[in-house]
Amino acid sequence: MSAPLEVMTNASATVSREPRLTSLSHGGGCGCKIAPGVLAELLKGSLPSRHYADLLVGTETSDDAAVYRLNDDQAVVATTDFFMPIVDDPFDFGRIAATNALADIYAMGGRPLLALAIVGMPINTLSQETIRDILRGGETVCERAGIPVAGGHSIDSVEPIYGLAVTGVVDPKIVKRNSSAHSGDILILGKRLGVGIFSAAFKKGLLDDAGYRAMIDTTTQLNLPGMELSSLAGVHAMTDVTGFGLLGHLLEMCRGSGLGARITAADVPLLPGLLALARSGIATGASARNWQSYGKDVRIAPHVDAPLQTVLTDPQTSGGLLVACSLDELPRVQEIFARHGFSRAAVIGRMTDGDPQVQVE
Repeated sequence: MSAPLEVMTNASATVSREPRLTSLSHGGGCGCKIAPGVLAELLKGSLPSRHYADLLVGTETSDDAAVYRLNDDQAVVATTDFFMPIVDDPFDFGRIAATNALADIYAMGGRPLLALAIVGMPINTLSQETIRDILRGGETVCERAGIPVAGGHSIDSVEPIYGLAVTGVVDPKIVKRNSSAHSGDILILGKRLGVGIFSAAFKKGLLDDAGYRAMIDTTTQLNLPGMELSSLAGVHAMTDVTGFGLLGHLLEMCRGSGLGARITAADVPLLPGLLALARSGIATGASARNWQSYGKDVRIAPHVDAPLQTVLTDPQTSGGLLVACSLDELPRVQEIFARHGFSRAAVIGRMTDGDPQVQVE
């Protein structure tokens, strides 16, 4: 454990000496996810859910949330997401974790209704003020989303863990899966990549104030466009980019849809200074595990160097929406992203006929 440092909490504005949050966890954010290849092995032999006629979305396509039809006009959308800290400020940690959990509902085109808190804390190591700040950060985000934190469950754990189980609602006729893309669809990414690398740089003391602010700004921006995009007939598929990186979540879209994809590396939006950090060797272990799990299904052009490959497999925490839409619908999709403050949303490629693999040019 690293040496204690002075932490000023947002709620109490009092100084207490306790360990950095990131020093208490072996991983952080969505980089804590089990590698996709390992997860696939663990889920082999799971009981099939296809015989539940009203379960519209289950585990079959590795989608963002479960969807269960109640009637012709309403379906429940349910998800859970939690992880260890990627930052030391408890209020920011709570905000990031809550924003990340809500993203799964938005990625299905749903509207969140309520959240339950998932809390595991080393109660003899962290102060009550710090833990309260984490909870308050999550509550603040839920208030912005217009929903209550209506309860939850807590345990005393070795590492600090926080997240939400979120329930939402969606019209079953406009649910957006990650498995319904069409050949020729344009691919739009809503947020810039680089959260994993930035968090690794932060833990090493190599992220400046501007970089930290950029990381907080992107990880606490709610993916609100998802609710509006779901009503567009030309939007065929959506997912959010999180722990498996851009290439991993795009491959899930390819496999579910039975299509390939082609992206242009130079068009992928990146956080400022990201490539310099990557080229200096800053990376997460999860990035390498991601590549080992699915690299066989990626074709990378010779001009795409190893640091840029690391960026494309970088685990994102509270990442952007990845949208597959028809060319005719593209202007409307771009307008919705811009109206919700996603000025960096960018066209990065398209879906193609062929084997489920990604070609990076």
